[in-house]
Amino acid sequence: MMNSQEGAGVVIHGTAPSIFLRNISKAFGETIALSDVSLDLRVGEVHALLGENGAGKTTLMKILYGLTQPDTGLIEAGGVALTINSPRDARAAGIGMVTQHFSLVKNMTVVENIALASANTFSLDLASVRKEINAASAKFGLEVSPDAVISSLPVALQQRVEILKALMSGCRYLILDEPTAVLGPQDIDSLLEVIKKLRSESGIGIVLISHKMAEIEQVADRVSVLRRGKVVSNSKVSGMSSQELIGLMMGNDEVAVAQRRPTQQLFGDPILALKGISVTTESGELNEVSFDVRSGEIVGVAGVSGNGQAELVRVLSGTLALDKGSVVIEGNTLGQTTPQSLMRAGVGMLGEDRHASAVHALQVMENLVLDCIDNFATKFQLKQKEILEHCESAITQFEIKTTPKQPLGTLSGGNMQKVLLARLFSRKPKVAIISQPTRGLDVMATRYVRSLIMQASTEGTAVLLVSEDLDEVLELADRVAVMYRGAIIGIVDGSTATRETLGQLMAGIKQ
Repeated sequence: MMNSQEGAGVVIHGTAPSIFLRNISKAFGETIALSDVSLDLRVGEVHALLGENGAGKTTLMKILYGLTQPDTGLIEAGGVALTINSPRDARAAGIGMVTQHFSLVKNMTVVENIALASANTFSLDLASVRKEINAASAKFGLEVSPDAVISSLPVALQQRVEILKALMSGCRYLILDEPTAVLGPQDIDSLLEVIKKLRSESGIGIVLISHKMAEIEQVADRVSVLRRGKVVSNSKVSGMSSQELIGLMMGNDEVAVAQRRPTQQLFGDPILALKGISVTTESGELNEVSFDVRSGEIVGVAGVSGNGQAELVRVLSGTLALDKGSVVIEGNTLGQTTPQSLMRAGVGMLGEDRHASAVHALQVMENLVLDCIDNFATKFQLKQKEILEHCESAITQFEIKTTPKQPLGTLSGGNMQKVLLARLFSRKPKVAIISQPTRGLDVMATRYVRSLIMQASTEGTAVLLVSEDLDEVLELADRVAVMYRGAIIGIVDGSTATRETLGQLMAGIKQ
């Protein structure tokens, strides 16, 4: 059975004391993640945490949830110091967290996952838990089938399960770490409504880590800005403009901004051509997809999540075999589209999941040469000096805040993405397949990443940009191919494309 108060395990407004984080400091080796940070959280309030990647937001919340321990500082509630050495301790204190990477058992059902999360014995009362899931789903607009297998659910519904799991454990404070980074526009709107409902109807205290100013303005009551491990501002959202918040995030730093090229830009010959690409999988399909990308051109692929974009990227990364059609590079048809054949043909890849594209336990310098290790090895050993020199050059060129021997897993999302972009572009690919490049990144990192993509195209790389961020597509793309139900429903010139025209195509309305 769940820890049930006020229906489906949700605590009523006013029953929980404020939580105080006092003088929290944390370092990872020589990197100072947090320095003397103090913060207070209140029930019935949405408190946004804003800051560039690496500012310390996620680290601070991981400390509150028991995923890591502070070097100094303490956590208090109601004048009593809390000992939080693990997520179990945090949940016992009424604190829940939904991280960017879900902790669900993929081959189990929704009801099994939620029951397992709160089990105190080897016996699970699935019937009772199923009833509570249905009640909580209806109450908060988090509809999901209790008997659905997690692997069969889209990302938005998996996130709902994580939120339900936290609420039904009896949490009075809910931490949401970049919750909209993996969602499409409609799912974002639904989630923001859920956040409002949790605050107003049940008095849940929400900590919202986000880089999106519009979301913060829409749902947050207070906002704290972190910069380089320190809190530089704590104020009511109503008293701050977006530009003021961005200024507090960035300090005196300046970041390159991608500049759209003249509409009369001339491109070279087609480097990548897709001809009648078709595949069918359990999760989606491609249906006679055909288009090309010319030298120096950025072609954006837009569409509501689940309309074939993921399958397209898998085909072009060599991890999904074709049922029909062909991939042509510089006029040469590839007999097989394997990772090796695509790489030999000059195709580089930046996948949408940066964590799956790297090895967290390896050092930065090791990750930078993962896909070209043969260039840095003799028959019997690695050329460590050359790898180190390559890494130091990349760190400087791509402005990565790290050291060569730092474990990649300790980097912020923005710096991790820079490592992957450095790995991609240092190979000088003829074609760059780039999927969701700025998902979860702050304003500064987003601007920098977009400037790198634009720079690569000006140097002649043919870029295929797959992004669910329409603003990103409109900013960068010379042409926009819109996907709907696995097919290209229309291709629009980037100079005349608008959110409205793309939105109509994304909804299946041909122009």
